Amino acid sequence: MPIRFPHRTALILALAAALPLPARSAPLPPDRAPLAALEAAIAREDIKQVTSVLLVVDGTVAYERYFNGATAETLHDVRSASKSVTAMLVGAAIGDGHLPGVDARVYDYFPEFTAAHPVDPRLRATTIEDLLTMSSLWECDDENAFSAGHEERMYVTERWLDFALALPVKGFAPWMTRPQDSPHGRAHAYCTANAFVLGAVLERATRMPLADYAAQALERPLGITQSHWNRSPEGIGMGGGGTRYRSRDLARLGELVLAGGQWQGKALIPAGYVAAMVSAQASTGDGSDYGYQWWGLTLPVQGRERTVWAMSGNGGNYVFVIPGQKQVAVVTSTAYNRSYAHPQSRRILSEFLLPALH
Repeated sequence: MPIRFPHRTALILALAAALPLPARSAPLPPDRAPLAALEAAIAREDIKQVTSVLLVVDGTVAYERYFNGATAETLHDVRSASKSVTAMLVGAAIGDGHLPGVDARVYDYFPEFTAAHPVDPRLRATTIEDLLTMSSLWECDDENAFSAGHEERMYVTERWLDFALALPVKGFAPWMTRPQDSPHGRAHAYCTANAFVLGAVLERATRMPLADYAAQALERPLGITQSHWNRSPEGIGMGGGGTRYRSRDLARLGELVLAGGQWQGKALIPAGYVAAMVSAQASTGDGSDYGYQWWGLTLPVQGRERTVWAMSGNGGNYVFVIPGQKQVAVVTSTAYNRSYAHPQSRRILSEFLLPALH
């Protein structure tokens, strides 16, 4: 029998604690036609390079299929969806006392760097929340090839952490919106270095490799027995991308968010942190909401536009979470750097999966 938990916040509605996903899928939803249409679209390559589609409703697998050579045991490289897992680990570290809160100052965790390098006082004030919301004052924008902090520049350096901590202060040209004039008081710029440094902070705070802390704090409690975390050249866990999980394990992460951080009667992440993580903390360039490294996407749900919270990564990799509906959808894909990748994964949710339930 599912274990039910009370409401925690107005933002996370009708959340139910999720039991581990069953070993066998439940029968398909009553309306098979949209799912058959999805499979036909993938077969004729109208939808390309998708490797798995999984839908969980109220803790039960309602649909699960693998494509293009993938199986239930495939570890999918979800690219930047890893950032959302890192944000969950920050919440776990706050819950277990390793971190004091999102107001903790980032540079305080790297005294050897600050002892050897002058740091602008504005950057010394950078908090964990600034990194979680992609609103630090580092001149870092992965969508601007000229940005000093562009992720590709970081990848070719020997010491990623020094690269990030030494970034200059962002300037605001006359046509750019300053933080005080931005939605939520934060000028958002998508920057992988933010997530990487969060992983480094976690390693300093927990005194554990990021992969080991992920296993201890989230993966083992959720029943996740296989994963892969990348590391930087200097050996720091890569919290910004490239993590690999099985599709059902990605669904477990989504279920944990639906359940407000509770799993089988234990709080893995504080409920208040989860509520903040999947609420609007900043606004992205395309007008989407952005929480703590989770995306608030406006998508059609039950015939009207609604905010769907998601882990999102290059190639069209997604974990969609729909509070109130008790639904989690996983789409994995290898359409890396393809313009159609994200639109087609969102289409899978809105055009095929959700209509199958109504």
